[in-house]
Amino acid sequence: MIDTLLIANRGEIACRVMRTAKAMGIRSVAVHSAIDADARHVREADVAVNLGGAKPGESYLLIDKIIAAAMASSAQAIHPGYGFLSENAQFARACEDAGLIFLGPPASAIDAMGSKSAAKSLMEAAGVPLVPGYHGDKQDLDTFGEAAARIGYPVLLKAAAGGGGKGMKVAESEAQLAETLESAQREAQSAFGDSRMLVEKYVLKPRHVEIQVFADQHGNCLYLNERDCSIQRRHQKVVEEAPAPGLSPELRRAMGEAAVKAAQAIGYVGAGTVEFLLDERGDFFFMEMNTRLQVEHPVTEAITGLDLVAWQIRVARGEPLPITQEQVPLNGHAIEVRLYAEDPDHEFLPATGTLALYREAPGGEGRRIDSGVSEGDSISPFYDPMLGKLIAWGENREQARLRLLAMLDDTLVGGVKTNLAFLRRILAHPAFAACELDTGFIPRHQQQLLPPPAQLPEIFWQLAADAWVQSETPLARDDDPHSPWAARSGWRSGSAAEIELHLSCQGENRKVCASDQGRLQGEELLTEIDGTRQRLRATRRGETLYLQWHGELHAITRFDPIAAAETSHTQQGGLSAPMNGSIVRVLVKPGQAVEASTALVVLEAMKMEHSIRAPEAGTVKALYCHEGEMVSEGAVLVELEDA
Repeated sequence: MIDTLLIANRGEIACRVMRTAKAMGIRSVAVHSAIDADARHVREADVAVNLGGAKPGESYLLIDKIIAAAMASSAQAIHPGYGFLSENAQFARACEDAGLIFLGPPASAIDAMGSKSAAKSLMEAAGVPLVPGYHGDKQDLDTFGEAAARIGYPVLLKAAAGGGGKGMKVAESEAQLAETLESAQREAQSAFGDSRMLVEKYVLKPRHVEIQVFADQHGNCLYLNERDCSIQRRHQKVVEEAPAPGLSPELRRAMGEAAVKAAQAIGYVGAGTVEFLLDERGDFFFMEMNTRLQVEHPVTEAITGLDLVAWQIRVARGEPLPITQEQVPLNGHAIEVRLYAEDPDHEFLPATGTLALYREAPGGEGRRIDSGVSEGDSISPFYDPMLGKLIAWGENREQARLRLLAMLDDTLVGGVKTNLAFLRRILAHPAFAACELDTGFIPRHQQQLLPPPAQLPEIFWQLAADAWVQSETPLARDDDPHSPWAARSGWRSGSAAEIELHLSCQGENRKVCASDQGRLQGEELLTEIDGTRQRLRATRRGETLYLQWHGELHAITRFDPIAAAETSHTQQGGLSAPMNGSIVRVLVKPGQAVEASTALVVLEAMKMEHSIRAPEAGTVKALYCHEGEMVSEGAVLVELEDA
């Protein structure tokens, strides 16, 4: 019996599991770190237990504390979500030892597939085709160097115990191998507590196609169709869809049956995903098996009409799968995008800060949003930067694509940088519409997907000034918004119609006079541009105005030109932190000569490493950080002198 369920996770997956638990009449228990005390998953749970700490290693990765929280809250079962301890065999065993039900596979299955190296060996023995590589126990540089030389560069280094793009890096040549391996090992240790690596041939222009499998405790196992997850950046998925475009029924069946065979070979129980690389000829190669629910499971739910979390709970109760393979539905098409707090214009660096504005797209037919945040929440540097997922279903792929584009247009986020506009450019790109999908999609279309910031035109500044002035004061007469006395244009009897403002946006400061180019009604600015009437979203939050322009939301503030002139200064030769984070390596010393692109400091934020490199040759004049130190965005870390 399961009447109380603890979710050993945070963010949108914790909220999503709680939603199904509530629908099934099951009480939900949240766990949280000290800095997550007011997080959305905590607010939505029936009971919340504070684990303390901030970093995952001080909170969400502490098995003993999570088991204690389950016992204290009278939970009979634990759902691990994904990430953190979801693929940790030790955690699964600890749950069993404590008499708790683990909503996942047996620890033996996690052991078999949780190590990518062991999984590769198992699949090789089963006759499943593999990408050439080394998956052995030796972890020294010489061994990896010999393997890389044998299979040929470029090579992909992957964390043996992880997923989600963490601890995964490409070495283009022998000269890069040592540094790349060391960095990948540190990321893997930080994210999964295990630094072991494997190396594979980096397959060019592959598709990433994965099979959703499900097994019960009675020996039944089936596959719930497939997903295409080829649109990736930094080896992390950005867009997922189901079914995979262009897959023939024969190929779907072959991949599905191979995935079921893999699951049955290890006595699998519950939800799992077998991931394959699919080349242009239709040949597929086993990559790995994720022994948990996937981030992208909603697209499978959309095309099958099934609740996979409900299936997990029922299988954990000992119930058989409710349908057979022949009864698995495949209706329409679904596409999902991941909304991240990150800066696409600066190599997708994670972003931190407060969500001053957060407005989700309204619901409707074929629309779904899985989110873990609310307006006013803080985005910390300690966890994955995903804010949520937007999912659209349609009777065909094009309908799903257009619905998702509309959802992105209706989504407003301010206060932190996000990939919202980037996602829209992907979905709107002709190549995506034409199903030209592979893992090199983003680099290949980088000019269109990541254009340099365009200079804002004069009309934008004029409309920003109008919206600013009109958002300052409420309507004098809200019973008749068309009355001249209800206008918020700045016009007053006996005074000048124009108001002068100093506004700032995208690092540019402008002096603008408000007039009557735009009229604010609620949170929409009505205007006419080149003979076409338009409605622009304009939302005020405190001293910031958010104005939507050409699909992007721009933050506009006022500035004092005199104060700005007095306080402006330049850090000569100073390299600053691009985000809040922790210093994990200091690679140079004062007085040391460095070449251009030399790594100086390694910063860890949101479980990923980021190297601060010398922009040009020079000498390290001073260091302002040390290993283990937390630093804030903008803090000067290293000062360089020209060569």
